[in-house]
Amino acid sequence: MKTIGILGGLGPEATLDYYREMIRLVNSKNQAGNLSYPEIIIYSVNMGRFIGYLDTEDHAAAITYLSGCISKLEDAGADLVAISANTPHQFFADISRRVHVPMISIVEICREKAKQMGLKRCGLFGTRFTMNATFYADVFQKDGIEIVVPEKQDIGRINELLFSELELGILNDTTRSELLGIVRKMKEQHNIDSLILGCTEFPLMFTESQYEDIPFLNTTRIHVEEILRQSLDQ
Repeated sequence: MKTIGILGGLGPEATLDYYREMIRLVNSKNQAGNLSYPEIIIYSVNMGRFIGYLDTEDHAAAITYLSGCISKLEDAGADLVAISANTPHQFFADISRRVHVPMISIVEICREKAKQMGLKRCGLFGTRFTMNATFYADVFQKDGIEIVVPEKQDIGRINELLFSELELGILNDTTRSELLGIVRKMKEQHNIDSLILGCTEFPLMFTESQYEDIPFLNTTRIHVEEILRQSLDQ
């Protein structure tokens, strides 16, 4: 089994969920009494530093910072690396070129899942950096799948709720209801057939596979399944 490297801290709650999901999935496949778990190295970055680079649009510094952190995972013995957050994937190609260890893209794996499900018009929730960027749309268009983001004011509100509540582990029913209201509006106005939980904190709040009569794509679970599959690929 290959040693898994996780670049975490973006944010901490999602990093914890990645670890829990990996152990849960291994337990679901292991026979009773089998204590064979994957070897996992987690490097938790300074989220404030990374977000600061995004706020000032210093993308070169963001890429250098994350690349250096992944190199530390490589030096520690990781055979493959995954970033437990969506937003940094806007720099995935640049980071991949700077490191030697293979990396697993959450966006590419999510695209494959959407294609398998026959989806054509996916709504996207995430940080404002993710929703305002094109890296999801650029990847999904390879299979003719359209990405739809919320209206400008809703992007601001979703980002506010993410950083004031979900990133801190605060899960409120009123917030869930408000976010589902935005989903309903996207269905009515843009005819989305699914919603991508494009921030790995969202699966902590939306734990079911479907809401508002459309599938919600849990990017954490989709990513973890592929991480474990590749860790077993000799």
